[in-house]
Amino acid sequence: MGLKPQDYRTQLWIDWCPGCGNFGILSSLTLALSELSIDPKKLVLVSGIGCSGKIFQYVNVPGVHNLHGRSIPFATGIKLSNPELTVIVHGGDGDLLGIGAGHFVALGRRNVDVTVILHDNRVYGLTKGQASPTLPYGVKTKALTHPNIHYAVNPIALALASGYTFVARSYALEAKHLKEVIKRAVQHKGSAFVDVLQPCPTFNDVHTPEYYKRITYYLDERDWDPLVRNPDEREAEEKLLKAFKLALEEERLALGVFYQNPHVPTFEERLAERFKTYPRASPATSPIGRESRTLLTPETFQKVFRDYIVETLQGY
Repeated sequence: MGLKPQDYRTQLWIDWCPGCGNFGILSSLTLALSELSIDPKKLVLVSGIGCSGKIFQYVNVPGVHNLHGRSIPFATGIKLSNPELTVIVHGGDGDLLGIGAGHFVALGRRNVDVTVILHDNRVYGLTKGQASPTLPYGVKTKALTHPNIHYAVNPIALALASGYTFVARSYALEAKHLKEVIKRAVQHKGSAFVDVLQPCPTFNDVHTPEYYKRITYYLDERDWDPLVRNPDEREAEEKLLKAFKLALEEERLALGVFYQNPHVPTFEERLAERFKTYPRASPATSPIGRESRTLLTPETFQKVFRDYIVETLQGY
């Protein structure tokens, strides 16, 4: 029998504000993990700073709570070191699209098999409601003394432009829909991005549940097919352009999968072509000692350097 959603939960008291959208994200995540029957020992959650960063404390799997904006490079290192792991990043809109924006773009370019879940509440909730990169220009929330002076980042458009091969949006208070989107993102082979619209009842009195109920609609209810079905670049380009057009809609916000291309080689696959021993001889599977004796002597290092680095790079 597989694990139940509660089996993925820790017993820690959850200190998010009452009504926070993070509760819906946590519930949808554990439901998705349960239905996917993912071994907790082979799953790693990586989170940064902010209200969203606390989520790894509430999920009973290995996790990393790291520096502001650095979750994606940390997750990349984990995945490349041990490709057998399922790696999921959780971050806020300030964490991933502010200080972490460069890393966000880099993950899409590389197409590493990592899932990124954006907790998008349009404010810096943990630091008392300042405007985040996704708050629209001219909007004044309760914590701002003046309307927002910056223009907003469009998370979906940025993910598409960066090269993510799975791009979707869901809503924190629609647990069933969000659960299914997370499942599809995790199952996708390549860089996957899920923008989760998340109400912040404490500091964002503009983008409320009533607002999202009025402005959102489901792509599943329309004739929409995001999947690139063959390696033909023409089909991929056509579907990518359609996804861009959809992402730029302002009057309504679509919920669902915008784009999915399973035909782009992952970074791990490209590494394996260049380094013939990868991933069989990845850092996670390479012994560092035996019977209290180190294996990495100067002599063995020279051999590894000569056989696997110098010879591989010859001709480049």
